[in-house]
Amino acid sequence: MGDGNDKALARPVDHMQARWEHFHHEADIGIRGIGPDLATALEQAALAMTAVICEPAHVSPTTEVELVCEGSDPEFLLVNWIDALVYAMAIRRMLFSDFRVVIDRLRLTARVRGEPIDIPRHQPAVEIKGATLTGLRVYRDAFGACVAECIVDV
Repeated sequence: MGDGNDKALARPVDHMQARWEHFHHEADIGIRGIGPDLATALEQAALAMTAVICEPAHVSPTTEVELVCEGSDPEFLLVNWIDALVYAMAIRRMLFSDFRVVIDRLRLTARVRGEPIDIPRHQPAVEIKGATLTGLRVYRDAFGACVAECIVDV
């Protein structure tokens, strides 16, 4: 017998729908972005990163910042993207909740929107130090969705 949540678990999943997830990792936190293409998967990974810190819905996308990074392959592009976001958050004292990524070869250009940190409203849970190479993967799942995942150091 279920606990009443069986219907929620039985819902069909659109595996190409963009979404983000966290996954368990010993002391740190895993983030995973999923989407129909690499750019969307990286946008969703960024949203997952924000969700480690605070509820993304509490971050108003009022100020826009442009970020550029490169990687030698999709995995290092993911690491450099997360690290660019962590750096931008630290020097601007901001949180971001809206991500628009364009990838040309392995060069990423993004417009990210957010607002200055408001500790009482955002209630940040942790500070992210950066992406790690542990658990670093970018791949297509069995349904054809692009998955970008890594562990972030908190």
